Amino acid sequence: MAFIRTIPEEQAEGLLQQWFQKEKEANGYVPNYAQAFSLNPEAYDAWKKLIGSVRGRMRLRRYELVTFATALALGCTY
Repeated sequence: MAFIRTIPEEQAEGLLQQWFQKEKEANGYVPNYAQAFSLNPEAYDAWKKLIGSVRGRMRLRRYELVTFATALALGCTY
């Protein structure tokens, strides 16, 4: 269960419903990140560009280590 308010898959309409369907086709389910962006699905494109920009300048190992260290520092167990 999310700690933030989200729109459940069965209540999705319009752009969100289309996006959830694409995620479901690609993954077999609607991932948590899609649920987290459900109140503002347009922001997902901006997030993808940001992550792509940051990750594109690092080797995968370094990106994963930075991500892990950040999660550890923030106390994120996800």
